[in-house]
Amino acid sequence: MKKPDYTPERRPLGARDWGFVRRGAEWLARLGVPPNAISIAGLVASAGAGMALIASATSTQPALPLITACLLILARGACKVLDGMVAVGRGIASPSGELYNEVPDRISDAVTFIGAGYALGGLPELGYLAAVAAVFTAYVRAQGCALGAPADFRGPMAKTHRMAVVVVAAFYTALAPASWQPAGVIRPDGGVMAVALLVILAGCAVTSWRRLRRCARFLKQNAS
Repeated sequence: MKKPDYTPERRPLGARDWGFVRRGAEWLARLGVPPNAISIAGLVASAGAGMALIASATSTQPALPLITACLLILARGACKVLDGMVAVGRGIASPSGELYNEVPDRISDAVTFIGAGYALGGLPELGYLAAVAAVFTAYVRAQGCALGAPADFRGPMAKTHRMAVVVVAAFYTALAPASWQPAGVIRPDGGVMAVALLVILAGCAVTSWRRLRRCARFLKQNAS
């Protein structure tokens, strides 16, 4: 029996059209790098980013771990682009690949936001809440797909947007002068990272609502 083709519904990303990204994916495909290994590499990068964010709170030179965290978050993003491109390019996309794509993503979100909560200027409770909100936002999309609705990757606080907010906050905290750093967000130790986590929480709430509303509308229109 011929093995059926499997092409998962993919998140729309403009980076897939960049020439150097396509060449990188082709190079990895020629080397025979498994797409699932790229997904796991993204998870490892996220774990490193979370640890670097935590280290920034006690470091005598917080800029170093903050910038390291930014680079690792960007590395995770690169892995997320490349794993699917390599799988499709090699013609080996499979349902099990979706597990390697989705499960590490949820863990990556959690470790990044919890790390941001303990980072310089962050608040731990906001980090945990942001982790829960991110997982719930992805759950809404997954539940919609399970019910037959198209995958909904809309924002305003989809995965790429959430990571971008953390990266901007970390870069700002690392590079902006002390006089430009806000203080006293919710608590005296809350700073830019706390603001970022509040933005993520609010954005996830709006995103989840938009996805739920679209899914409900689709199910109503397609009810038998």
